[in-house]
Amino acid sequence: MDYITLLAGEHEELPVYRDVVQCIESLDAFPFLLEKIFRDTASFSEDTLDHFHFALLRLQIYADIHRYENMEQAQKTKYVAEVLEKVIFGALMLEREDLREP
Repeated sequence: MDYITLLAGEHEELPVYRDVVQCIESLDAFPFLLEKIFRDTASFSEDTLDHFHFALLRLQIYADIHRYENMEQAQKTKYVAEVLEKVIFGALMLEREDLREP
């Protein structure tokens, strides 16, 4: 999968996407790149931050759609996208509700 294209969607590629892809491809790098990604996004305009938020959502949706094709890769992709979304935006836009009854 070309993650850069997926992240960019219909917009220009942001330099931070390279770090996100590196995290997906090597989870061992993720703890070391997390702060860099957070700090890079702190300087984004509101519009660019919105584009980045939807880039993370696209990753999560793609991982869900293709989870049975490569479960391990889908889990890594979703994990990176969700952690970044929680750290940068405070919560998940696609939060799942607990469907179990009390």
